[in-house]
Formats: sequence, C-alpha cells, structure tokens
Amino acid sequence: MWTELPAALNRGHAYRDRVAPADAGQWVSAFYAARYGHSGAQVWQQRLAAGEIDRNGQRLQADVALAAGDQLIWHRPPWQEPAVPVLPGPLFDDGDLLVFDKPSGLPVLPAGGFLAHTLLAQLQARWPEARPVHRLGRFTSGLLVCARRSGSRAWLSAQLRDSTAAGRDPVASARPCSKTYRTLIVPPAPASPLLALEPDHQLSLTTPIGRCPHRRLGTIWAAAPTDPAALPACSTLRLLERADRAWLVEVTIATGRPHQIRIHTAAAGAPLLGDPLYAPGGLALDQALPGDGGYHLHAHRLRLACPDGGLLELEAPLPELLRGAADG
Repeated sequence: MWTELPAALNRGHAYRDRVAPADAGQWVSAFYAARYGHSGAQVWQQRLAAGEIDRNGQRLQADVALAAGDQLIWHRPPWQEPAVPVLPGPLFDDGDLLVFDKPSGLPVLPAGGFLAHTLLAQLQARWPEARPVHRLGRFTSGLLVCARRSGSRAWLSAQLRDSTAAGRDPVASARPCSKTYRTLIVPPAPASPLLALEPDHQLSLTTPIGRCPHRRLGTIWAAAPTDPAALPACSTLRLLERADRAWLVEVTIATGRPHQIRIHTAAAGAPLLGDPLYAPGGLALDQALPGDGGYHLHAHRLRLACPDGGLLELEAPLPELLRGAADG
C-alpha cells in the first residue's frame, strides 16, 4: 500500500488569459464560459460579483464587453484537493534522469481539480530542477521518466512521443524506444479480431486517434478511423491469460498518443476492464471524463535511448492484480 497525502485546502490559483481579436466584443461571462466549459455564464457572473476577475489590472464587479488585447485574471479561491498517494523514491537516478514507479491515483500535472496534489509538486519539493518527460494518466501506474536538464527532457520527450513512424511495428528490435504495459481487458466482443488470439500470440492495433465530439468537454481523444486529420498510432497486444471475467494482456507502444491503449483495446472490441470512458468501438461516453478511474493499467517495462548514447532498460514491479500464473 502507498502512503497517502491527505486531502487539504490549496492556496488557490490565478488563471491568466489574453483576449484574441476574434473574441473582441464578447461579454466576460461568455468568454469564460467558452474558455472553461466546466462553468456556465451564470456561474461566471457570480464570480464577477464576488470580485474574482481582473481586467487589465482592475477588479471587475459586473459583466462588461471585452476588447482585443485585454488581459484577464481569474483569481480562483482555494479549494480542497482529494487525498493522493505519496510519490515513492526513484527506481533509477543517474544525476540527470529520475525514473519512478508512479502509484495509481496520483495525477502527474495540474488538471481536473488538482493543483498541489500532483506528482509535479511532490517531485519539485525534492528535486526543484526536475520535470516529467511524459505523462501517465492519473489511474495508470508504473514507470514515469523525469529529467533535471532541459536538453535531456527535449531529447527524451521526442522519443516517447513519436519514436516510430506510422505503420511500423513498435516492438521491432531495431527501435530504440518501447514501452510495455500490462492491463486487464474485458473478454472481446464476438466480432473482435482478438477472439482468434491464443496465449503468447500478438496482434497489431493501428486505429488512428483524433479529436471527436464530447458533450461535456466539447471534444475528446477517441478512435477516428475515417478522420484524415487523425494521428497514426500503433500498439502491439500480446495475450497472456484468458479468464471468464477478463483477459490479461501486455501492450507495447512506441507512439505516444493520448489514451492510446484505452482507445486501441476498445476499438478492437475489448475495452480495459472497468474503464468508464471508452466503449467498444473506441468512442468516448458522454457521462465520463478522461480522469475517471476504475481500470488497471501499469507501465511495466521501458527501453529508452539516452542522450549519452546508452540504452536504459527498466522494469516496475507488477501490482498483484496484474500478475499472471507465470509471474508466480
């Protein structure tokens, strides 16, 4: 079990925005309702009345029309952030790179109501110069790479983001970077290509990923096989064990598309067990958000070319739920 950072009130936050020419003439409440879709215009009018919003250094008390170039600041009052796991010590530290076994439930960066209770805040309290090189979803556990030097971060993030060309096999031994995850998927739907898989066999998943409509967010990353603007993505799924309730699989990726594994398994007719967002076919459900949990996804192994020419290969221990019979 991970040690927890208890729920606590943060110090609030100042959100800064500049009014673009296309937004000139809008009322402040309409501008914010369009920019921050979690609150409607009426809520923003209440925040104006409470004195939470400045325009060009002056506190506003009522709705006004905006001009191009106006500088806005929303002084969000402090709010309580939920309890989160404490970041453990690094699995690897060479003086520049830091690699952690991130606990499930810990967000990496501020978002979705989290500001101080993030991996970034805990990281910088101990290593002020360090920053994450990539993200893992809040409820994804396992290997997360950070770096102290900006040059190392740029080098590594480029690899982790797009380390393979469209259509290539991300597990080919010639590729310097690969990330292998372990997860549980629901038993595949009758028409799923996964049904033909036998244990230790694998299947390539290549559904493009793009922005699709979502009632609560406007748009969301999802399967977009017919969208010419969608991003190419490639995952290789290997079946480890079958069971009535779920299948245990490993998924190796080299492209780093948003929610790639969740989308690819769902697009193949077998969403992650407990995933409230992505339905069979790979589209997102309107009632859920990307940060909602319930699934089990673990970044288990990592192979990464380092700026000094070396090769870093690491493994994070498996959670008990994701261990197969062969793991003991």
